[in-house]
Amino acid sequence: MLEIVKNSMVTLKYDLHLEDEKGEVIEKTTEDQPLQFIFGTGLMLPKFESHLAGLKEGEQFTIRLSKNDAYGEINEDAIVELPKHVFLVEGKFDDELVSVGNSVPMMSSSGQRMNGHVLEVTEEVVTMDFNHPLAGEDLYFTGKVLGVRPASDEELAQALYGGGCGCGSGGCGDEGCGTEEHDHAHGGCGCGC
Repeated sequence: MLEIVKNSMVTLKYDLHLEDEKGEVIEKTTEDQPLQFIFGTGLMLPKFESHLAGLKEGEQFTIRLSKNDAYGEINEDAIVELPKHVFLVEGKFDDELVSVGNSVPMMSSSGQRMNGHVLEVTEEVVTMDFNHPLAGEDLYFTGKVLGVRPASDEELAQALYGGGCGCGSGGCGDEGCGTEEHDHAHGGCGCGC
């Protein structure tokens, strides 16, 4: 039976809790909708991967990640007020898209795609939080390795050169990026980009 090594295609099911095993379950993958990724290609959190190294199909795992090993502390500098005119499309403000609680795809001045969480909308400004949604949180995963196999050359090329993680922290450019359904299908919270 193969064990998880660099360039393995890994299939997992897991429950992700905040803090510890008694914490709120914030993500759940299943045998029908597992997380699948190529190990060692830099798309997952490094500490998440290091805990999986060497495991084989059928093995159970428990992974505790401190916030510093996951998405870090909340960065107050990532909470910004943007002039409302930045959000005008053809002279109109889309108050359905840019409303409190929504995640809005944005692009930095350097062209980096990112998602901002809308915290407040006033007459003049929109306050947005560009921290990863799990910044400041300790994470606790319990799960099972469903499959391990060598990744194909095509899969490796896609992961290394054409893939995006879709985790919502940097965005991948796909329609729906940053939504729970999209992020689950493209890597879930183990994603480290």
